[in-house]
Amino acid sequence: MATDATAKFQNQDFHQVPKSQDYLPTPTVSPHDGLHFWQFMIAGSIAGMVEHMAMFPVDTVKTHMQALGSCPIKTVGLRQALRSILKSEGPAGLYRGIGAMALGAGPAHAVYFSVYEMSKKYFSGGNPNNPAAHAISGVFATVSSDAVFTPMDMVKQRLQLGTNLHSPYKGVWDCVRKVFKEDGFRAFYASYRTTVLMNAPYTAVHFATYEAAKRALNEISPEHADDERLIVHATAGAAAGGLAAVVTTPLDVVKTQLQCQGICGCDRFKSGSITDVIQTIVRKDGYKGLLRGWAPRTLFHAPAAAICWSTYEASKTFFQDLNGSRNSGTIT
Repeated sequence: MATDATAKFQNQDFHQVPKSQDYLPTPTVSPHDGLHFWQFMIAGSIAGMVEHMAMFPVDTVKTHMQALGSCPIKTVGLRQALRSILKSEGPAGLYRGIGAMALGAGPAHAVYFSVYEMSKKYFSGGNPNNPAAHAISGVFATVSSDAVFTPMDMVKQRLQLGTNLHSPYKGVWDCVRKVFKEDGFRAFYASYRTTVLMNAPYTAVHFATYEAAKRALNEISPEHADDERLIVHATAGAAAGGLAAVVTTPLDVVKTQLQCQGICGCDRFKSGSITDVIQTIVRKDGYKGLLRGWAPRTLFHAPAAAICWSTYEASKTFFQDLNGSRNSGTIT
């Protein structure tokens, strides 16, 4: 009987209705991308390295602007800060501490993106368009990755504040050795609490904005979703990075103060209290001091996020093609 039924529906009298020229396939969003955990880690590591190496000079300017006291850069203006660095050390001064960044960015971003992807799969509940799942997954990702990145970020910022003539450190490992000898292991995590408090809302805003912007951009021209994949990821990433950076600038200033205390004349705080640091900043510069470096921070995070997401998604696409798990109708 089943054979007769099959034959009936295969009758030549039944013809497939042709699709109209205006027909557009509805894009589907995969709840997971079909990659192994280690592939997410490699993609994230590559993205983090490319992002931070490309944007490192802007990060150096931001670090100088946020440091108080008698550090080499005392001005708040972006142009003045850049001019002062170039005058004292030349272009090489913009890359002081890049070795520490190289050692920290790769492993930290490997943890960052792999935890995010696994958490997103778990919390989404089968709904890939769940903004709450994206935000919560981002928080889990940053708590994990900051534990890896914070020590080298501290070393990086201390090296950035030095000059060839006045730096207390000869390099990355000399800085690690001296900090450990003078202040102990706790110094490497002096800003961890502040970093997490800053990055938790940053990543919540960032990931939720990125996923929403990516989905909106894909819906504008679903028929060209594959062709415009790179532009979509870059645009969504830039919007997410810029917005999240502005919102969390005050906590970034506090983080820089804690990581650079006692270096180049910067204040040293009796406690690692966020309140203590904020009061010191407000007492010296007023509330505007909490916005030190917002311009280079935004100029850093907007293009950095665009570079990072584009590189990350390109790496994911490579692994998807390698695994044979990529479908033409699926948007990641």
